[in-house]
Amino acid sequence: MRVDLHIHTTASDGDWGPEQLVDEAKKAGIGLFSVTDHDTIANLRMTAALAIEANLLFLPGVEICSTIKDQSFHILGYGIDGDNDVLGKLLRHNTCLMEEIDHESIKKLIGSGLAINYDEYCAYQHDPARGGWKSLNFLIDKGFCQDINEFFAHLFTKERGISFPEFPHPSEAIAAIRAAGGLSVLAHPGSGFHGSTLEETLDFFEREDIQGVECYHPCHNPNTTQQAVQWCNKRGLLITGGSDCHGGFVEGRYLGNPGLGLEQLRLGRLLDSLIR
Repeated sequence: MRVDLHIHTTASDGDWGPEQLVDEAKKAGIGLFSVTDHDTIANLRMTAALAIEANLLFLPGVEICSTIKDQSFHILGYGIDGDNDVLGKLLRHNTCLMEEIDHESIKKLIGSGLAINYDEYCAYQHDPARGGWKSLNFLIDKGFCQDINEFFAHLFTKERGISFPEFPHPSEAIAAIRAAGGLSVLAHPGSGFHGSTLEETLDFFEREDIQGVECYHPCHNPNTTQQAVQWCNKRGLLITGGSDCHGGFVEGRYLGNPGLGLEQLRLGRLLDSLIR
């Protein structure tokens, strides 16, 4: 069975809604998948219902932003109860932080000399089907950048005083996932996004009682994947993987890549959480 446990939809920054995602999963021959939107579970129920109709297995998930000393880490939560109050409070908090940084980044760009009309930005209606988020698509439409790469290279930069907000500590994300009956998995630990080495990252999260690692990811080379798998095997932790697909929004993130079979993963009691 082909598996992809890291996919984003229009609920966060992907450009596929639940219907298109399920259609694409069937076309790709994926039998088990998970939606892991950033700090929201808005599309889980609809996707689960459509997956059942399509005879696909579905694992409820979410990807929670966290921060340690200006370093960003993403924590995947699988098998979660979307009605849990502790998890819901944390997700709403993180969503508010990102909405605030959208507004603040536009103000700082205006302060740095860009001819942006703030009232026009506030009135701008973001179309989720484009992928991305409000400030990005507004700036693209106004001609200040061409795509997400230019956005992060020239606009959303520390030189302009703009950076991601300080999200809660990973321990809070792990605790919220546990409160919601789920299991926590460290996303893409070998990514340069974190700013630390693979060994440093894994050692830290072992102390935080992480329950698994996303060993298979498009940004991992074979050596990184092997190291992460061995690390999990030694400790008996969950082994997951996924494409981090955002539909067509993020280049190089294709559904079902890396190609994974269920036998390559260790899902443990997550198999009891599958919706079928």
